[in-house]
Amino acid sequence: MTQAELRLCSLLLREHFGEIVEKVGNSLLRTGPRPLRLLVGDTGLLLDQVKKALCVLIQHNLVRYEVQPRGSVEYEAQSKRILRLLRYPRYIYTAKTLYGDPGELLVEELLLHGHLPMSCAVARVADRLTETMEDGKTMDYTEVSSTFVRLADTHFIQRCPIVAESPRNTKAPPPPAPALAIAEKDMYTVPRLSLIGKGKRRHSCDEEEEGEHKAKRQKQEGGSSETPPDDGIYWQVNLERFHQHFRDQALVSAVASRMDQTSSEVVRTMLRMSEVTTASGASHTQPLSSNEIFRSLPAGYNIGKQVLDQYLALLADDPLEFVGKSGDSGGGTYTVNLHKALVSLATATLESIVEERFGSRCARIFRLLLRKKHLEQKQVEDFAMIPAKEAKDMLYRMLSENLVSLGCRTHGETQDTDTQEDMRDMGDTQKVQDTWGHTHLPPLSSFLVTASLSSSPFCSRS
Repeated sequence: MTQAELRLCSLLLREHFGEIVEKVGNSLLRTGPRPLRLLVGDTGLLLDQVKKALCVLIQHNLVRYEVQPRGSVEYEAQSKRILRLLRYPRYIYTAKTLYGDPGELLVEELLLHGHLPMSCAVARVADRLTETMEDGKTMDYTEVSSTFVRLADTHFIQRCPIVAESPRNTKAPPPPAPALAIAEKDMYTVPRLSLIGKGKRRHSCDEEEEGEHKAKRQKQEGGSSETPPDDGIYWQVNLERFHQHFRDQALVSAVASRMDQTSSEVVRTMLRMSEVTTASGASHTQPLSSNEIFRSLPAGYNIGKQVLDQYLALLADDPLEFVGKSGDSGGGTYTVNLHKALVSLATATLESIVEERFGSRCARIFRLLLRKKHLEQKQVEDFAMIPAKEAKDMLYRMLSENLVSLGCRTHGETQDTDTQEDMRDMGDTQKVQDTWGHTHLPPLSSFLVTASLSSSPFCSRS
């Protein structure tokens, strides 16, 4: 983890949860998994403060715990999950776009609290929506509940793992930390609840304080309110499903810009049909027949079956291979090649960045290396039709930004010739190194040059 990422995680924890949680999270990020005892000593906080901070971080899935073989419990910060706090506004806006105001507020409440029962989330959202309505109008619980069910059906929210029930007759001591688990079939199953009611408006400050005192008094006297019908069933936002939606939107936009709107709508339909059945890390979607795609097209697209087959054939024959044909049964089965599509999008984005920062000639060299995989400096000059001195200058510039990488040559028969050529070129090489400050770089003609997509600093991290 870089220092910049560590600093960013620390600032995010302070902004969202305060200084105490930041200290505990920062300690875990710097040192790795640690038991509670060492956390208390490292942070200098009270034991009770560290425990409460860990509860907050675990509540929001920012820290996980694991029981060690010797029985101790170690806590580990999830740095990637902390960095996703930056995307919370985008998650909320996406929910609003897809499911309106109830969906927006449901996702916001779940992100704000980490996880909530369905009944609690519905009541909170109904109250907030009622506040925005005109006097005399209220939001019914059933409308918010239906949006909650739709979010679960499309996997944008999911149930949290629960503690497995242990046999009552066992005399074994309880484990130092509970083991949480949930069956995959139950992860998106919404319990059948009859949530009847309407949202309530907030009263004046005096009435609100009086209500709070009354609730505290009832709690102290032991007269607690009714247990919610879904007590123990908590829900959380499925961030991976949102990322899958962002990926699908990028693919649809790419097809629209390359072909036309109808082609993009065909791809959108294929992605929508397999959005729940396809895993987020799958290389391609589930195979779909042309008949299934035709029946699932939006009502507004009045295209015939033959026209659809022509569009599918056009997509399958495209060199980018966003859509692939995997069979001929039922008019042919088609899949969306997610991996190839994402590689094409990342490559196109990186090529445009190289052209913008370093010019069209550097972009020509970069595209050449992507196509040929690896080339010698002399081959780069010949294939790109760029003078040797300019080509060497451009290669060093891209090498300094980790856009290209060097690999040693395995053939030894041309070593003497190359060594003599390196000696002749040393003067020009030294000028380039002095210009760009890369005195540690060897002469490029002794190596194979390869385009480096994965280590590029311009590639965004998920």
